[in-house]
Amino acid sequence: MTPVLFALAALAGGLGAALRYLVDSAVSAVLRRRFPWGILLVNVTGSFALGVITAALPEGAFVVGAGLLGGYTTFSTAMLDALALWADGERPASVWHLLGTFAASVLAALAGLAIGHLG
Repeated sequence: MTPVLFALAALAGGLGAALRYLVDSAVSAVLRRRFPWGILLVNVTGSFALGVITAALPEGAFVVGAGLLGGYTTFSTAMLDALALWADGERPASVWHLLGTFAASVLAALAGLAIGHLG
């Protein structure tokens, strides 16, 4: 990997993290619910986009995939959200969040791969 590619991925990662914050904040402001819908949306859309990029533009997968989408998606936050729900006594919501995030993200990635192979 060239230093330029590495620098581009790092910059893209910062942009992805900023986009994650904006999307999560916007969804949270609209829905005003305890369930972490914004982070769920981020992880599912990021998984879908990574599937498309991986299939359609394999050469762009590092900068866009590892950089931008790596900064955008956040399974660590999803896990912390699930633990917070559990600690607040919202155990069914916690389990649904864990299983739903995983299942929806895998399905989104598969759909993205399928669409990426069409182009």
